[in-house]
Amino acid sequence: MTKKSAIPHYQFGLDSFGDLATDSKGKLMSHAASIRLVVDEAVLADKLGVDVIGLGEHHRDEFAISSPEMVLAAIASKTKKITLASGVTVLSSDDPVRVYERFATLDAVSDGRAQVILGRGSFTESFPLFGYDLRDYEGLFEEKIELFSKLLDEKPVTWDGTFTQSLDAADVFPKTDKGRLDVRVGVGGSPNSVVRAAAYDLPLVLAIIGGSPERFAPYVELYRKAAAQFGHNAHPVGMHSPGFIADTDEQAIEISFPLFKEQMDKVGATRGWQPMTRQHFMNEVKGGSMYVGSPETVARKIAKAMKAVDVERFDLVYGFGPMKASDRRHMIELYGKKVIPRVRELLAGK
Repeated sequence: MTKKSAIPHYQFGLDSFGDLATDSKGKLMSHAASIRLVVDEAVLADKLGVDVIGLGEHHRDEFAISSPEMVLAAIASKTKKITLASGVTVLSSDDPVRVYERFATLDAVSDGRAQVILGRGSFTESFPLFGYDLRDYEGLFEEKIELFSKLLDEKPVTWDGTFTQSLDAADVFPKTDKGRLDVRVGVGGSPNSVVRAAAYDLPLVLAIIGGSPERFAPYVELYRKAAAQFGHNAHPVGMHSPGFIADTDEQAIEISFPLFKEQMDKVGATRGWQPMTRQHFMNEVKGGSMYVGSPETVARKIAKAMKAVDVERFDLVYGFGPMKASDRRHMIELYGKKVIPRVRELLAGK
């Protein structure tokens, strides 16, 4: 039984939901322009040596990306090394066969760089949009991930579904060159979801968007214990959290706070959340899962969190709210040139 690699292979990524940015004149960019901006940002990240670009799926007016794999395909045509991930693909409100086909196609055009991160979805707009009942929230994901796991073997599948179609020795194309798609499960804090990832022998990615990151360490231990009980070797675990980087701590806070507040309050209004206060924001910056500050401040906080949770991959969710495109670009440059190298030094004990 192997719990984890003796020498961790650390990876660092950037995640975006395609938040609508603002241009040099302060004007909110269109959905189309915001998508093109994300493509340009991914090209920059690739040049800077960032390991992963992850694009989330949303169906709301403040987010431009509803079809991550389409944007990732555009990025594939302009990049060379960066892994092209979804973050997440809401499998519950999608067709597992179509998800497989789309990402197998992305894997082909990118020469094996596609990565599917499956999730149940913390946003629920996709369910009524595609004709699904939220009362079936749990059952939909349970059944669809089981079907999807069978498709990963790239062999004909016979399947009798309740929420899904029935299949009779159905073969699905295209096949991948490497024989299996790179698939992970995104989890927001449900123990059952952690165990499910272990049961299907899939790597785990933790979405840590609030509170102390240390509280997720038991989930990593649960994942490893569950994997052993299912007879699998536990895969390296990843995490993603929001943040913003500027030249100084003061600049990062002053730029990001009103934008985080605007976005969180807009989403929270539909969920019954209290408006974000500056004190709440600062509590998250100082001791929670918000990585805001200068390159040194953010690097130290990322390294501390990775050690505490015991993960080998960290993805920073960037561009929160209607941020200036120039500030987003500068943040990516600081992340690639200063933060990632510094985190590697800190994790190596330097």
